[in-house]
Order: sequence, then structure tokens, then C-alpha cells
Amino acid sequence: MIQHVYERVRKAKRVQEVFVATDDRRIYDTVEGFGGTAVMTSEDHQSGTDRIAEAVTKKGIPGDAVIVNVQGDEPLIMPDMVDDVIGVMEDGRASMGTLARRIDHAEEIDDPNVVKVVFNDRGYALYFSRSPIPYHRDGNASHSTHCYFKHIGIYAYRRDVLMEFAKLPPSRLEQIEKLEQLRALEYGFTIKVKETVFETIGVDTPKDLERVEQCLSLSL
Repeated sequence: MIQHVYERVRKAKRVQEVFVATDDRRIYDTVEGFGGTAVMTSEDHQSGTDRIAEAVTKKGIPGDAVIVNVQGDEPLIMPDMVDDVIGVMEDGRASMGTLARRIDHAEEIDDPNVVKVVFNDRGYALYFSRSPIPYHRDGNASHSTHCYFKHIGIYAYRRDVLMEFAKLPPSRLEQIEKLEQLRALEYGFTIKVKETVFETIGVDTPKDLERVEQCLSLSL
């Protein structure tokens, strides 16, 4: 799965370097084994962002760089998605960038494993939640999927923002929803959201893995 993610990210046109940040020697050896680059990090990190900040420091990434965080459990990530989230950072007002996709399947609206996002007319995130947002007061939300967006877990950061963010303690809403991006909003960072047409499946359960394997077999 890590190799699928690594190789897909490498195909993005705007990416200059790809590496895997991990605290697991098995993952490190696997990445190095297929010819990739891995960076060992501390076991004490509370979040992926903290881990990336350490890896960026170890790699000596320059201060003007844009860092993209692609989670290792997203084997269906498309190179165009990586390029799109980098493009979001061309907006100098954005501290961070991410992607969202319109929800097509009504069952995803109430699924707490599908994170929803709402954003303003300029594309800046207002809130992320495991609950259905916006709440459809006057009817059944399942009949209005067009107004719901699910968050795709890919982020772009300016390097200085990444380093500042990693030093901040977990925020109140972050701890309630268990969503790290809420820390960014609570501390006043701006997250710009770009809509994507691409679907991706994060592998959180054995059922997710089965779905991914089916998708990959169809693409062969």
C-alpha cells in the first residue's frame, strides 16, 4: 500500500521530492527496499503533522518550500490531486490547502468515518466534522447530497506554517472530534479547499482494503 502511494505521488508534475516519514523500522525497510526514500522519526509524536515537521527538519527542506502531506493509507491518490493541492497554495492568503469532493452516496453523510467540510464562497474552510454539516433542518439530508462535501485527507502547508502548527498543543475541538485540522482553524490559520472530482478510499478497516483491492484490480 505504501508503495502504491509513493509511486503515485512521484508522478505529480509539481513534486520535486518524495519521502516517507515513519517511526516503524518495518515501513522504513520496505520503502528503502523498493527504492524509495524514508526518514525515521520519533515514536513520541501525537500526530502526523508533528512527524512531518521532524522529517522536514532532518531533510533540511528550505524555508520557501510547500510541503504536501499524503497519508500512507490512501493508495488510490491521483497525481493530479497532489498537483491541485500544491496549486491551492498560490493563494498567498492560504496557510494550508486541502481537497474536498461532493458526496454522491447518501450513506456517507451520517458515517463518522467520512469527514465533512463546509467552506465559504472564497473556498476557505469554516469547519470540519464527523457529523453531517450543514444540518438539513427542513428535510431529509439523504435527499440533498449535492450540498455535502467530504474531506480528502491531503494537505499542503507553507514550511513556516507547518513548523508553527507542530508546536501548538491540541485544541478543544480537535480533541472532541479527533480531527487535527480543527487545531489549525481554532488557532486562526486559513485552510483553502479545492473541489476535486477524484474519489479516494482511505484504508481504515478490512472492508476498505477490499474496496481498494477491487479498484486496483479493475485498473490493471
